[in-house]
Amino acid sequence: MSDPTTHPAGSPGTPPADTRTKAAKPPAPPESGAAQPHPATGAWASSFVRALDDLEGARDFAKARYQTELFRLAAEGLDDDESIGFVRHHARRFDAAGVFRGGPWERVDRLVPELVAAGLRGEGVYPTVEALSEIRLLSIAAGEYANEHLSEDDARRFLSDVMKLNLDLLYGEGETEEARVRPRVMARARRLFRLIEEEIPTDGLLDRVVEEIEQRAAQRPIRVDVLHRLVQQATSIPVDGESDATRARLDRFVRASRFPSASAEVAGSLTAYRAHLVESGDATVDSEVSLLGELLASTGLSSGFHAVLLRRVRRDVDRVATALGLSDVGRADLEQNAELVANLIGAAITPATCDAIHGLSQMLERSLLSRPEVATSLAKLGTIDLRSEVRSALLDPLPSGSGMTANGALIAGVVSVLGQPLGVGQGSNPTCVAARAISMWSLQAPGYLLEHLVGAARDGTVEIPFEGRPLRSDELGGGVAEGVFDTTSLDPVSRILVPHLDRIYDEMMRQASLRGEDPHKWVNPALYGRWVPNGFASIFDVGGASVLGYAEFVRLFFATHHPGYADHADLIYPNPVGIFVTDVHGQLLGYHAISIQRVTSDGGGDLRVYFFNPNNEGRQRWGRDVEPTVRGHGEVPGESSLPFEHFAAHLYAFHYNPYEVGDGFAVPQETIDEIETHARETWGRDFEWR
Repeated sequence: MSDPTTHPAGSPGTPPADTRTKAAKPPAPPESGAAQPHPATGAWASSFVRALDDLEGARDFAKARYQTELFRLAAEGLDDDESIGFVRHHARRFDAAGVFRGGPWERVDRLVPELVAAGLRGEGVYPTVEALSEIRLLSIAAGEYANEHLSEDDARRFLSDVMKLNLDLLYGEGETEEARVRPRVMARARRLFRLIEEEIPTDGLLDRVVEEIEQRAAQRPIRVDVLHRLVQQATSIPVDGESDATRARLDRFVRASRFPSASAEVAGSLTAYRAHLVESGDATVDSEVSLLGELLASTGLSSGFHAVLLRRVRRDVDRVATALGLSDVGRADLEQNAELVANLIGAAITPATCDAIHGLSQMLERSLLSRPEVATSLAKLGTIDLRSEVRSALLDPLPSGSGMTANGALIAGVVSVLGQPLGVGQGSNPTCVAARAISMWSLQAPGYLLEHLVGAARDGTVEIPFEGRPLRSDELGGGVAEGVFDTTSLDPVSRILVPHLDRIYDEMMRQASLRGEDPHKWVNPALYGRWVPNGFASIFDVGGASVLGYAEFVRLFFATHHPGYADHADLIYPNPVGIFVTDVHGQLLGYHAISIQRVTSDGGGDLRVYFFNPNNEGRQRWGRDVEPTVRGHGEVPGESSLPFEHFAAHLYAFHYNPYEVGDGFAVPQETIDEIETHARETWGRDFEWR
């Protein structure tokens, strides 16, 4: 159940030539244009031009031999902004030189926008050739040369469709398994899309960007940097032809993250807004708390203005409840703990930590402040003496002049994690196991989570026993993320806890690695605690190279998790399971740790598995029409979901109660066969089946 970056297996597939064509169109009339000179970029540039010259001069039967050298140099050029511009300058020569001769990209009028992402994520030379194909289309769109098969307008439409279909590459961040496994390939793809964006009109793009914003916001991640960036970028997209409804959808997010009210926009600064609130009457303040509360509830986003408003009204229970968009349940917890909430806002909610406002709202909705261990721990976190490295980890990401104390920043982080347990993410680190632990503890045992956090922040250690022997993180080295740990992509609690949990997990795995079975059988209950059942099933043999007893494995999963075959299918606690993550081709990327939250009907008659994925992006396509969703099928914020059979086809290990096993024998054989066929044709290609 470790992250795919630690156990890479397989790579994306190669798009077959015969799937890249579409119906031919009549040739477009010849058109012309001239490219502007591009500055030379040294020895590489000379080599690239020479390779292009050699290819152009080669006879048709010898083109393939010269293409190899050109593709090698082009791949280097895609690694640098200046070099990719140099490649772009020479794109008008590609067709005449035979860059695509003999391959699926040769006829430009037969290319399909929907297949570009597959090519850019391919293996070997395919991402390079795909990128060169899009660069060629840029040259055609600019009128730099006439292609008999495609007009300038058609080239622009093609590239516009490509942008609309690939917002993750246009605006995405490196938070996915794919980006962690193949960072260079993904960096090249994003550089290419920046180049396309500079030249191609963005008509119709806004609607897709707004949809992307809404999909990400539906997951309610703790770290919302990408969301804020998307909102900011969306405001610069031309809106000609966009509907009023699209602009209104975007406007909610723009206001929530920038100027949430007319008063805030007129004030222009946090200082002026605070003065305005001090001078305003009750009606104005009531209007502000109502408006900001509605925006918070609908978007999950907040701004520094929201923090200023909360600090101003923090001792007024009714106004705080409205500003946080609370339901009756949350309001009741606030009323019972009014003084504590006022103190939390004073200590931890400032413009620099305004992203924690949604966490505060949701923590009250969970009634957590009424739990003595939570209230006591929060008070302790405000006074403990933090270690110097912890202080730096908490304060360094904040803007200068924020006025925050390290303890206040830590409390803000705790508020976010307790309020948004399904918003915890591993960032760009291969630490899905540790992220899952923080999420599970926040859901089931917040006092236990805070106990570990105090130990890490004050004492520099976390202690968890493994089979009677305590493991202290400060006495351990290594860790899955040793040497590659990036704290900048994590929330404050994860920055402090994850390195400790990562070392303990790695040591547990080491001690259990020679027992002849998957070590997670013993490690998961020890690491996560008594909430994990002791029953355990895995498809692997001792060495982990072969798949054994797959059909019985699937039947057992049905017998323990499917309400149609299990007497006790309802989960009391999240179940830590291991899945195979695959790319859009169904090729194996690696192993990944997630949690099953529940199994239930989606309200439309389909049974779905609802799960927590710690990578904060739960919509990644897994190939063969397996596409997890994050909304629209009954998901709560932070959950992904799949039809039961689709999920089962990507599962490799799970826990269960051995005393609550239903009738797996009753599962139809055709259902088992369909799941096994899917498995064999995707991740199963990387294993021997016995």
